[in-house]
Amino acid sequence: MSTALPARARVVIIGGGVIGASIAYHLAHLGITDVLVLERDRLTSGTTWHAAGLMTCFGSTSETNTRMRLYSRDLYARLEAETGVATGFKPVGLIEAAADADRLEEYRRVAAFQRHIGLEVEEIGPKEMADLFPLARTDDLLAGLHVPGDGRVNPVDVTMSLARGARNLGVRIVEGVRVEQVVTRPRGLVEEVTGVRTDAGDVECDVVVNCAGMWARELAERNGVVVPNQAAEHYYLITEPIDGMSPDAPVFEDPASYGYYREEGGGMMVGLFEPVAAAWNVDGIPRDFSFGEIAPDWDRMGPFVERAIARVPVVETVGIRTFFCGPESFTPDLAPAVGEAPGIHGYFVCAGLNSVGILSAGGMGRIVAQWVADGHPDVDVTGFDVARFRDWQLNPTHRAQRTAEILGTVYAVHTPGIELTSARGEFTSPVHDRLVSEGARLGDVSGWESAAWYAGRGQTPTDEPGWGHHPWFANWRAEHEAVREAVGLMDMSFMAKFAVRGPDSGVVLDRLSAGAVNERDGVITYTQWLGEDGGIRADLTVTRLAADDFLVVVSDTAHGSALGQLRRAVGDADATVEDVTTELALLTVQGPSSRATLAQAAPGADWSSEAFPFRAARRVDIAGVEVLAIRITYLGELGWELYAPASRAGEVWDAVLAAGAAHGIRPVGLKALSSLRMEKGYRDFGHDIDNTDDVYGVGLGFAVALDKPGGFVGREATLAAKERGTPHHRLVQVLLSDPEPLLFHAEPVLRDGVVVGEVRSASYGWTLGGAVGLAFVGGDGPVTPQWLADGRWEVDVAGTRHPAVVSLRPMYDPTSARITG
Repeated sequence: MSTALPARARVVIIGGGVIGASIAYHLAHLGITDVLVLERDRLTSGTTWHAAGLMTCFGSTSETNTRMRLYSRDLYARLEAETGVATGFKPVGLIEAAADADRLEEYRRVAAFQRHIGLEVEEIGPKEMADLFPLARTDDLLAGLHVPGDGRVNPVDVTMSLARGARNLGVRIVEGVRVEQVVTRPRGLVEEVTGVRTDAGDVECDVVVNCAGMWARELAERNGVVVPNQAAEHYYLITEPIDGMSPDAPVFEDPASYGYYREEGGGMMVGLFEPVAAAWNVDGIPRDFSFGEIAPDWDRMGPFVERAIARVPVVETVGIRTFFCGPESFTPDLAPAVGEAPGIHGYFVCAGLNSVGILSAGGMGRIVAQWVADGHPDVDVTGFDVARFRDWQLNPTHRAQRTAEILGTVYAVHTPGIELTSARGEFTSPVHDRLVSEGARLGDVSGWESAAWYAGRGQTPTDEPGWGHHPWFANWRAEHEAVREAVGLMDMSFMAKFAVRGPDSGVVLDRLSAGAVNERDGVITYTQWLGEDGGIRADLTVTRLAADDFLVVVSDTAHGSALGQLRRAVGDADATVEDVTTELALLTVQGPSSRATLAQAAPGADWSSEAFPFRAARRVDIAGVEVLAIRITYLGELGWELYAPASRAGEVWDAVLAAGAAHGIRPVGLKALSSLRMEKGYRDFGHDIDNTDDVYGVGLGFAVALDKPGGFVGREATLAAKERGTPHHRLVQVLLSDPEPLLFHAEPVLRDGVVVGEVRSASYGWTLGGAVGLAFVGGDGPVTPQWLADGRWEVDVAGTRHPAVVSLRPMYDPTSARITG
């Protein structure tokens, strides 16, 4: 293999682990062969070489993740025939053990969804588990999920096979070259890639893909790109040969015992995911660490090793050949960091694979390669888009604390209501003390401490995670009903807020937005930002305050992505973008008595529909504070959003709460926000809608101005989608007829006994009387009201089918009379 560097390549991939090799392989198969892979040491160094080699698909309620793993499994099974290099794939099967009721409920829900996606999974009992894996004690287990097509691979062999496939098609792979810097140049308010600087010279390129694994964060930081992955200790032991340990034994996982088990060299590998982990080298990964090990912390790991070994007692009677500790890389939310950096054209990232790099690599390599080739992803990437990360997540203390906790959740029960507790409180609301005094049950919302629900003034909120109804639901219901029947006051200061100003600001925003946002002063417009493919990239509001002054508001989860899109859109235009999220509080007053409440809080303003119509924005005085009031709702009722200077938001909160006392006002949390908006069928980007959707399939065609002068990004694709007629897959509202079962997300939806889609997000509809969600359904023909009416609808909740009602129109206030009156 040549070590000479070319002067130029179209794409430079930094890192020769399994991820980098897979991206190179898939780029080559797309016809992009002018690719250079630079590995600072040798292929597989860092993490890949010591991976456990599990190739298991079970466990995810993400369609993207499930299909990605299924693709990887299929690729590893056929790769040797193409490249001549074996991958070591053995489809020995997987048994996922459930030791308690909450875990079994979770697994049944996961299994129902993954069967719909195409995974072959069946529930088996303790005896069947013992028959398949005799060395495990199963008498205390409730059940297991068996996936016969899953298995194991050899991580080094997979990487070498992918690398061989890439080289065979013309990709160059150079080992022993360290990339020191990605070189960029200015392009409007952002940058663009021009090359890489290495310890062996510079290479020009158009695209860089940072696959540097544990080193990805440090490399990315040199260009201001946020990739907050952090290495942590990961342990496994390998025993001496064991009688009865068949090489064809399935992979056995028992998360309650912190262990996974498989055959290795006639013995057994016992891998560990302990509940409290340890970050490794928070200040930076050693530059010369390649194939090294970490000294094991026996004192810390002893109890977890004992728990894991108790599941396979035979291990106590044989020798231990290896007790290994090596680094694995984790992100703060246990999802990978993937995609094009929001501030740099041509800078892609694929890192932070959270100990599932091998089983994800095939599918992830295909996704990133296609993204690079076409300029946009062809699957839902909202859950792992690198743009979601913020710079405060790079803080060493944050990384150390969160990594110790997040790794522990890998094998935890993922019961609804569980909250991460480490590294909290990066931001607090300007009215935080008011929330606490009202008994708020605080939750983490993209680094903000926000109220989920309220126990009441002077009360301490308490709750327990679980799959069913809970005592605190009464508080949630009361808040929901206050908005429907009286008035609620909600703090939403966590929403991302951007001031876009300058002579060209209106033109920039109108070009970026599918709706007409640049028509009149004092008007808010609900709109989407689209890609050239017509896929939704953001769902937001734009308020024109003046011809050269706009306020853009988007959800907290889309903060980084939307800011990046804005800055890219400006280009050479005369406009500026300022992030004012922490400078402006956002309080929303919603409900049929909101007008009366605000009229008392701000008697100097005219709150009538004639003077203050729906979508109007006005400056008003509340308690001596100038507030931007916008008549809009996300809850399905008459209401206003109030934007106040953060330093004086408490005065506004107090004034509104006092004014609403006679009208039944109460503070309202985000649980009520979810249930209220779900009853009305309001969408939420990254939950119910994603980048693979066009506006017509998700019922947002009304927000598009196809004929506005100048058009908009994605207009041609959107027009083509409209001309295709009624979509064959659409987002519909679904309501369970039985008030007892709860929906969360990913529950399969059936029409006449056949699965035709899945719930994307859900809540409980206190007004409608049952669990309600938004589901994406379809088939071979158009999804029309008649097609919906003609079907018998059910939802599969953990393996039990429940009758349901579906609708294209909102089940609550379908004519929006309560909003515009």
